[in-house]
Amino acid sequence: MTKKIVVTGIGATTPLGGTAPESWSALLAGESGAHTLTHEWVEQYGLPVTFAAEAKVRPEEVLERPEAKRLDPSSQLALISAREAWADAGSPDVAPERLGVDYATGIGGLWSLLDAWDTLREKGPRRVLPMTVPMLMPNAAAAAVSMNFHARAFARTVASACASSTESIANAYEHLQLGLADVIIAGGTESAIHPITLASFSSMQALSRRNDSPETASRPYNVDRDGFIMGEGAASLVLETEEHALARGAHIYAEVAGGGVTSDSYHITANDPEGLGASRAIALALDQAGATADEVMHINAHATSTPVGDIAEYAALKVAFGDRIHDIPVSATKASTGHLLGGTGALEAIFTILALRDRTAPPTINLTEQDPAIPLDVVTSPRPLPDGPVLAISNSFGFGGHNAVLAFRSV
Repeated sequence: MTKKIVVTGIGATTPLGGTAPESWSALLAGESGAHTLTHEWVEQYGLPVTFAAEAKVRPEEVLERPEAKRLDPSSQLALISAREAWADAGSPDVAPERLGVDYATGIGGLWSLLDAWDTLREKGPRRVLPMTVPMLMPNAAAAAVSMNFHARAFARTVASACASSTESIANAYEHLQLGLADVIIAGGTESAIHPITLASFSSMQALSRRNDSPETASRPYNVDRDGFIMGEGAASLVLETEEHALARGAHIYAEVAGGGVTSDSYHITANDPEGLGASRAIALALDQAGATADEVMHINAHATSTPVGDIAEYAALKVAFGDRIHDIPVSATKASTGHLLGGTGALEAIFTILALRDRTAPPTINLTEQDPAIPLDVVTSPRPLPDGPVLAISNSFGFGGHNAVLAFRSV
């Protein structure tokens, strides 16, 4: 693969802000998107976890009501972020047959599914909305984005849990290399802050239970970390070949240098404790980038703040980088955003790209006493990155043993 693939547009709606720039500024300021939930159903179901990181700007505040009512919240968020990314890219003039969509979700239209189930039980089948299936299907976000921009090359969906949108960007990289499109909108979305997911994740002891302090609940690498925070939002990137971008005079944020996707084949929820699958994904991304581990100068870690997951990722990083891992600045941005599940990889890809653009590694909040078993160089306040060419990676790992890693190079 010899084409240079670049990012020309970014968009995001997140717990930190309604746009990518707003989210980045809040991240650099050390803000948290977590808060106590005020929905009636929190008390109704006696949920053990009463907080989450919801999208800061509600999609119904952005979309017209007729449009919003035909889309699940996950698709609403996807469309908002994709429109921002497209405008940011200069609204490329590209033939529909040369425009593709690689989009992702971890769970899909959960609210549409369970709202329809409630309607069926309480009011009967005649009251179930005819658009229920098109709203709940996992490919709904990709379809909505495709139809909005008349993308006819393809509209593909990945559902690989928390690795989903990182994998979609890796797929977009390969699809551009193969010449299947000239421009691709890639990313991921999730809107699954719902009683069933809060109850389920809590039951498996994956969520933090710091109900009295939501803003400090996500504590990657801290000795007393006790789980992640459910997050919500979407992030989108416009990718194209450098040749195509330069021909139209586009602004280029960074190069997507490579991607790696592997499977642990170990356990449905637990990471391989030796980190072998994850470390292979890192190696594949660097190999595709034509780079070595010694060239990596920044890492946006998956770092969910679970007791076992953070250690497993450290094991993978140790395999991939050896002792040099202790000298590479690592940012764990889920401490601020919560965990957007299928949308998290695309958001962290944007954070990695902006770190390269601004030569600034973003901070990891809430790290007060670092676990001695994870001796990483964790960035706790905005830290300058070196001038000149900089290579960075972004990691995503999901239930089912899915591993996806992206490598980005500064321009």
